[in-house]
Amino acid sequence: MLKQYCQEKGKIVDHALAAFVPSENVYPPKIFEAMRYSLFAGGKRLRPILLMAAADSIGGKGSDYLNVACGLEMIHTYSLIHDDLPAMDDDDYRRGKLTSHKVFGEGMAILAGDGLLTAAFTVMLAQPGVQADVLIKVIGEISNAAGALGMIGGQVIDLSSEGEKIDIDTLSYMHQAKTGALFQAAVRAGAQLAGGAEWQIASLTEYAKQYGLAFQITDDILDVTGTQEKIGKPVGSDVKNHKATYVTLYSLGKAQDMANQAVTNALQALKQFGQEADVLRELVRALLTRDN
Repeated sequence: MLKQYCQEKGKIVDHALAAFVPSENVYPPKIFEAMRYSLFAGGKRLRPILLMAAADSIGGKGSDYLNVACGLEMIHTYSLIHDDLPAMDDDDYRRGKLTSHKVFGEGMAILAGDGLLTAAFTVMLAQPGVQADVLIKVIGEISNAAGALGMIGGQVIDLSSEGEKIDIDTLSYMHQAKTGALFQAAVRAGAQLAGGAEWQIASLTEYAKQYGLAFQITDDILDVTGTQEKIGKPVGSDVKNHKATYVTLYSLGKAQDMANQAVTNALQALKQFGQEADVLRELVRALLTRDN
């Protein structure tokens, strides 16, 4: 069920993104070519899928909120372009393809990321069928999750911590901000857009928090146990950049135990939901067997 759901929703998102982001036939063509290069480089569309699955879990129809879902993917893609830059992680490959700055140059890569970030808010504000106050609240949360109190703040700690010894509290905050905040915003957006009750939104928020933790721990594990063919970029980049991870602070075995516990906690957060939340359950279980 999960594979079919993700394939179907992924195609819907891709179709919408293709309409939202101008083609290289629009002037100036180079910026739109660069934006679309990274946007359609093979992403799993996890954040849009989480938004839609959260809306589905409370009786809504997730595909009704494509503008916000696509805005999340555009923000995520911008962050990857910037993360790969020589001033950040200095990665040459992403999803098995050359990174944006290797294809278009550093300046154009920065502008492509900026273009996606700013366009995301234009796209989200055009979301039809949602009351203005609800939409503004949702976009405000997404903005915070992407900003200095969220994703950007996490990246700041990541950069400043390279080669430094940090404790688990700092590591946890860094990843909750850098990775978890946008997952949480995606799930909360789906619940709020679909008119979820307070208890539903609270439960889904906890689910998203645990999902983000499990995702990051398994990401750290893959940097040790994965292959470049599967994960689409060189393994061992964390070691190369002298970064603290759940594996380096603990051990591979302990990190695997922590991932298992986070998945258990995420499933527990959904205990009051019926089968309508099965996609969310399968999404978090799948993290324990991911290979990319």
